[in-house]
Amino acid sequence: MAPVGGPGAKKGILERLDSGEVVVGDGSFLITLEKRGYVKAGLWTPEAIVDHPDAVRQLHMEFLRAGSNVMQTFTFSASEDNMGSKYFEHAEEAVWAVEVLKESGKPVAVTMCIGPDGDMCGVKPGECAVKLVKAGAAIVGVNCRFGPSTSLKTMKLMKEGLQAAGLQAHLIVQSLGFHTPDCGKGGVVDLPEYPFGLEPRVATRWDIQKYAREAYNLGVRYIGGCCGFEPYHIRAIAEELAPERGFLPPASEKHGSWGSGLNMHTKPWIRARARREYWENLLPASGRPFCPSLSQPDA
Repeated sequence: MAPVGGPGAKKGILERLDSGEVVVGDGSFLITLEKRGYVKAGLWTPEAIVDHPDAVRQLHMEFLRAGSNVMQTFTFSASEDNMGSKYFEHAEEAVWAVEVLKESGKPVAVTMCIGPDGDMCGVKPGECAVKLVKAGAAIVGVNCRFGPSTSLKTMKLMKEGLQAAGLQAHLIVQSLGFHTPDCGKGGVVDLPEYPFGLEPRVATRWDIQKYAREAYNLGVRYIGGCCGFEPYHIRAIAEELAPERGFLPPASEKHGSWGSGLNMHTKPWIRARARREYWENLLPASGRPFCPSLSQPDA
């Protein structure tokens, strides 16, 4: 479970989290492999694991080198019923899954595809978290459908719900690598740009460093990403939380902290950008003067 260069290769996930250790997850597989030409959009089935195993293996290695502790299997949408039931937009279905998984005797981690408004049946995030923990989940949180800031709002509500109920659990967040402040309850899939026009919404590495720090300050110790979360985004998490983890990932060998490598640039105005304050306060333009900053969800 430890990345290259990291300590403690034999520790289990609960042992890590119980000790307060940060666990860095992996990132995007479907969206990234579709962009690379290995997955077909629509059904999003992961036939690449059979047709192009080297491509899947390469992406796993990139996340590992970027600092991920956990490599998830690329099995999304591989079940017999495919996407028919949208698992885990509903707290009830997630509870069923936890109850079945508890029979394995292994620690159960469960994430829901919900935003601050809760699941599709109106169950609020705090109540979702309570239901999952009472069912036996040791790690609860959210993944996919919503961007970094929206996902953290949901996590705050889940944490508050658990505290109000007198329950404890480890928290996990794996947001999109896209900004989605204009999403409705269904998340990114309802935006007109999904899935082929999302690039203007991509989070910068600095956005993700902020996301990692805010998640950590909220008490989340399993921090990763989902669709649109590239290896350099995972590196940003690992670099922001390097003081807490005690090491940098191998991918940081060619990446100066907060743009420090720009100190070697020949142009003085670019050298002036080699500082944290510049990148933290930058408001990046999209370069699209006739495009709106927000969209109207279709659903």
